[in-house]
Amino acid sequence: MAGGWELPGGKVDPGESDEDALVRECQEELAIKIRLGRRIGGDWRLSERSLLRVWTAEIIQGTPEPLEHLALRWLTPNELYDVPWLPGDRPVVDILAEQGLT
Repeated sequence: MAGGWELPGGKVDPGESDEDALVRECQEELAIKIRLGRRIGGDWRLSERSLLRVWTAEIIQGTPEPLEHLALRWLTPNELYDVPWLPGDRPVVDILAEQGLT
């Protein structure tokens, strides 16, 4: 998936909640601690075995760094489509654009 852009997050470990996984993944991938806000949308099926679930979040500690990726970027509402999103993330981006959330 090199060159494709995705929302932060990742796999939920056994015994871990979705919310705890997102907080952990942001620490591991971006070196930040977050506080989750509201959930956006429902479940987006990525494959037979995986779903994408999305929350808003606030950074409560740290400055994001691309620890496991080539780059990271903050996008304004007008820039949402300036990067080549991975196919599974694109429906979420469409909802964020419709709702004015970034």
